Amino acid sequence: MTVVRKTGPGGPDEDGYVPSERRLARERYRRARTRRATAIAALSSLVTAVVLYLVVVNAPGWPRTRETFFDWGYAREALPQVLDGLWLNVRLLLVCGAAVLVLGMLIAVARTLPGPVFFPLRALAAAYTDFFRGLPLIINLMIVVLGVPALRLQGITVDPVLLGGTALTLTYSAYVAEVFRAGIESVHPSQRAAARSLGLTNRQALRHVVLPQAVRRQVPPLLNDLVSLQKDTGLVSIGGAVDAVRAADIIVGRSLNYTPYIVAGLLFVALTIPMTRFTDWVTARMDRRRAQGGLL
Repeated sequence: MTVVRKTGPGGPDEDGYVPSERRLARERYRRARTRRATAIAALSSLVTAVVLYLVVVNAPGWPRTRETFFDWGYAREALPQVLDGLWLNVRLLLVCGAAVLVLGMLIAVARTLPGPVFFPLRALAAAYTDFFRGLPLIINLMIVVLGVPALRLQGITVDPVLLGGTALTLTYSAYVAEVFRAGIESVHPSQRAAARSLGLTNRQALRHVVLPQAVRRQVPPLLNDLVSLQKDTGLVSIGGAVDAVRAADIIVGRSLNYTPYIVAGLLFVALTIPMTRFTDWVTARMDRRRAQGGLL
């Protein structure tokens, strides 16, 4: 018995299949078209970058702008302090992100509880989401960070980091709650009915059948909300917390040079891009699974 082994491009594979000339021609055409598209995109990007560079550097105010916003000496001075402040932003993201997911899930479940007995709970959850989704985040931060210490309540913290994190959690929980609620309502009622027919209680059906499907479907928008939360952690600086933005602001106030703001902005971008690319990868992966029928 002769076993046919793969010999190379165009040759037979391990099963003895030999691709036709037409198929090989189509594959060569696809590869050539991909190479041509890549070359055109690279050339177009290079030309665009060169044109933008020439426009910027030939602007009448470019020398002054470069001195004010792109001074290498101030960038080196600001980098260590801004990095120390960025660690506070990262910690806020981790703590507030976890709190937002938990609180958002509780609010979403409360909004989807069936039966008239739960109407007050549904009404409160709806009022919460409507209020904090409509209230600008910057105003919410000012109310919590500046207003709570003014009350002089015993046992209530006046730490701007904790208060700022509370304000971020309140606002983003409202958005995440709506994301979870959309996922819960997207699960077909037959799923819950099938779980009930197998002897599961309403709570067990929600926990073991509905919520896993709802969360899996809403992973991409949840990750997008976390990316937005990561950027908005810089707003806690309005209360005096020394994060990356506040650290840059201190140096700017001393030097009257805005390069530290550019340093802080680039660090936020560097922190956000991996999360954004991970979100895109998860979205594309779920789309492929859904197209293949592997995702409910």
